[in-house]
Amino acid sequence: MTLKGKKVIALVSEDFEDLELWYPVLRLREAGASVHLVAEEAKKVYHGKYGVPVTSDYDFDSVRAEDYDGILVPGGWSPDKLRRFDSVLNLVRAFDEAKKPIGQICHAGWVLVSAGILEGVNVTSTPGIKDDMTNAGAIWHDEPVVTDGHIISSRRPPDLPEYLPALISALED
Repeated sequence: MTLKGKKVIALVSEDFEDLELWYPVLRLREAGASVHLVAEEAKKVYHGKYGVPVTSDYDFDSVRAEDYDGILVPGGWSPDKLRRFDSVLNLVRAFDEAKKPIGQICHAGWVLVSAGILEGVNVTSTPGIKDDMTNAGAIWHDEPVVTDGHIISSRRPPDLPEYLPALISALED
């Protein structure tokens, strides 16, 4: 268990991409990490785009970046909701400033765009938000996974088998 003792936040909101939340959460837990599901409200059930439910552990305001080793932002339509919360953007900025791993996949790049942390960063995402990423100063690549320092990005669910080893590796350091 390579991530034993590591703690990771997984951000949650309605309409998350089911596989982009659950696949990483389960893989990180299998590797020994504690993964906390963090949403607008604690102990509330949220549903993915395809109806898979998740119950949040904590709310955005009750977690602090300094208590965690990494953060995961899943895609789907939830990133468009997540980026509207100052507490989420401040949390992502805190992980960025501390150079702690930030995992983002598909539309999750919107959260990093709104946090203002992508200037000069090599990333990937779903091609649908390529313009948003580049307009935020990112250097966009059409690859399954791109790691630039502590930011690990991926395009979409078929890339999960390449994304998770990169994210796990970043959390091991």
